[in-house]
Amino acid sequence: MTASSTRRTTAAQSRIAAVGAIAVAGALLLTGCGDQTEDKDSGGSDSASTSSAPLADQLPKAVRDKGVIKVGSDIAYAPVEFKDDSGKTVGIDPDLADAMGKQLGVKFEFENGTFDTLLTGLRSKRYDIAMSAMTDTKDRQEGIDADTGKKVGEGVDFIDYFTAGVSIYTKQGDDQGIKTWEDLCGKKVVVQRNTVSNDLAKAQAKECPSGKKLSIEAFDNDQQAQTRLRAGGADAGSSDFPVAAYAAKTSGGGKDFEVVGEQVEAAPYGIAVAKSNTELSKALQAALDAIIKSGEYDKIIAKWGVEAGAVKEATLNGGK
Repeated sequence: MTASSTRRTTAAQSRIAAVGAIAVAGALLLTGCGDQTEDKDSGGSDSASTSSAPLADQLPKAVRDKGVIKVGSDIAYAPVEFKDDSGKTVGIDPDLADAMGKQLGVKFEFENGTFDTLLTGLRSKRYDIAMSAMTDTKDRQEGIDADTGKKVGEGVDFIDYFTAGVSIYTKQGDDQGIKTWEDLCGKKVVVQRNTVSNDLAKAQAKECPSGKKLSIEAFDNDQQAQTRLRAGGADAGSSDFPVAAYAAKTSGGGKDFEVVGEQVEAAPYGIAVAKSNTELSKALQAALDAIIKSGEYDKIIAKWGVEAGAVKEATLNGGK
């Protein structure tokens, strides 16, 4: 997700880029509804041991002693993170966290929260990190509110682990000729609040000609936006491509939605860490590099059918 604190990237600079067709695996579980209350779920291996883990000594001592990294995440964003039918947190992020946890000898404990509160939770030390399809942007790195241009915090560091763009989707068989953001003029679009999709919609609304107003309805999470569109309350929705593609494949048995047009705003997802916690950032970067080199990263990305978004190395603050 991208944000003003954008969930993905700021709408001010449109970098149109096709990330490539990401085929969402047909065997994925249907999305469970993640509430926005505190909900802890360990993404780490029960057998993780700091004494035997190869990178345990790189962690801050307090984290090693605790044996847990608390992760703030909006667990309603399939296939990146979501609840399966049993209520377990699953997806790309939990799988990557589990693999990194084995390198570091700790468990990654996911706690559910609305996306636009995750960085606040990180600042208040409720979480050690935020891992939630969060786009690495300069504004977030510097603690700048993208809407106002004002500094709202000290900013965060990002360990970049995936790349994704933003897509538009409509009800299946009813795209109303919508292929681009310009085509949304005169229409109503639903998005998740404080995401790149939200920012892009607001930027496009300023460009629409008189008499063709773009109406925007923003929700706390992407599932609420999908429900609104499914019920006929909007003409289109927008979210990150992996999420839009997953919804098109699974919602209503694949009969509810279709993705239209090309992806835009290709940008990296990053694990957010407080700037003061450089030791933890370096440990996470080393753990991500380790699973990339071992091939475990590629196996996880392939499991979820999103190989086109894979990275070749763990980059620190690669967002623009």
